Amino acid sequence: MRILCVADHIDPLVYSAAICQRFADTDLVLSAGDLPMEYLGFISGSLNKRIFFVFGNHHLKHLPLFRPSACTGSQIGPTPQIGAEYANEPMFRNYFGSTCIEGKVIRHRKLLIAGLGGCRRYNSGSNQFTEFQMSMRILRMVPRLIWNRVVHGRFLDILLTHASPYGLNDRPDPTHVGFRAFVQFMDRFRPKYLLHGHIHLYDLNAPRRATHGQTEIINVYDHYLLDFSPDGR
Repeated sequence: MRILCVADHIDPLVYSAAICQRFADTDLVLSAGDLPMEYLGFISGSLNKRIFFVFGNHHLKHLPLFRPSACTGSQIGPTPQIGAEYANEPMFRNYFGSTCIEGKVIRHRKLLIAGLGGCRRYNSGSNQFTEFQMSMRILRMVPRLIWNRVVHGRFLDILLTHASPYGLNDRPDPTHVGFRAFVQFMDRFRPKYLLHGHIHLYDLNAPRRATHGQTEIINVYDHYLLDFSPDGR
């Protein structure tokens, strides 16, 4: 499965008339936040592929459209296969061809994905969280993660976040420091990948990747192509 990941910056290589040729083999799109919904709508409409996303701490104009389903708790039970039949249900609101998965754990074509958007609280802005608040968001996801472990043999394949984990791809300033809760998440639930944005990479040669335990952490700023088979873990 080839996954087009986007975050933080409208990339002219993506926002282009050549998008269909350049990304013809894309199977899924994941957005790690801080992008206008119109941009995600362009990608979805051009590639005709499903987009799952989380919000960052900017471009929050359309957050109220998704908020009723964005940060509610998990429900114990089988993880649904997300499809068109879920588009109008409150749990999985879909606008601009994109589905917000903040606070959700979903299964898509055998791929297990969870979403935790937002960043560390640094002012009174929207979609910012303290360490305690992020830990509580994770706690509400635990029943679904345990269900995955029992039914699918693993907790999770991909954790999609906006902020980075503490000490891994983050920055020391209050706005860009990562979450310790994400480090604890990786220790306990061992996702194959943690994909995040928030940290802008102005140098194309700057490192994007780090590792923690069994998890590979990738900064998907701008755009990044990930080839991943859930069965090939």
